Amino acid sequence: MSTGPAPTKKNTTKLLVNPASLGGTLDNVSAAFFEGQLLTHTQRAETARWIAKRHGEPRAYADMFAPTAVDFRQGVRVFTGEVTKSAVGTAHILGEEACRALILLEISESAVLNALEEAEQGIRKRVEESEEQNPDSMGWYCCGTCSISLWRHLIVGGVNWSEKRLVAGQKKLKAYRTDKGKWKRVPYWYTLLALSEMDGPAVREERRFAAPGLERYLKRKAKADRNNKRRRAVAERVLALC
Repeated sequence: MSTGPAPTKKNTTKLLVNPASLGGTLDNVSAAFFEGQLLTHTQRAETARWIAKRHGEPRAYADMFAPTAVDFRQGVRVFTGEVTKSAVGTAHILGEEACRALILLEISESAVLNALEEAEQGIRKRVEESEEQNPDSMGWYCCGTCSISLWRHLIVGGVNWSEKRLVAGQKKLKAYRTDKGKWKRVPYWYTLLALSEMDGPAVREERRFAAPGLERYLKRKAKADRNNKRRRAVAERVLALC
């Protein structure tokens, strides 16, 4: 049902670690997989080790991976450009994205694997507690941006019952539709990014729902900034899957 990111193809020697920012490092990792870059083992190992060292640091959410002081000061900007300023939101979203990155980087070193397993246990406990308090919340956790970050983690196989949670979340998304081809509560482009990495009846329905708006968007004059380039690429991928 979930498909995850496209296989990497293009060779690159770009450094992925931003020593000052977990968010910056994760953005580099997301860009590499989104753009189909072929990462060397050294790149993947160095990046995974750096992320793993953020485990257990102060202010980590649910025992995942702690943002840096720079991240807390600036907030988190997700891959498609939407910004969350709250400290809790920053810690949670970057924690989910860090788990996702480590799964994708596939480094089988004990320090990395142990950090990831403990982080998975931490967020799994929080998600299960939320579902126990409100069974109807399955597939949705905290706010819209936090929920999509959880989906991004689930898509690559993180947290137990991934498929069940994803399907439940996808069905909930339909209830948040607006008459303008978007959704309430969730960041539009970040949501579309997640929808471009999954499959299933509910996902296909939401992609078709968004398609007319995306077609109009792509007819506009393209801007040169990074966010616009990424959003256009997401729009093209979603339309190609409709």
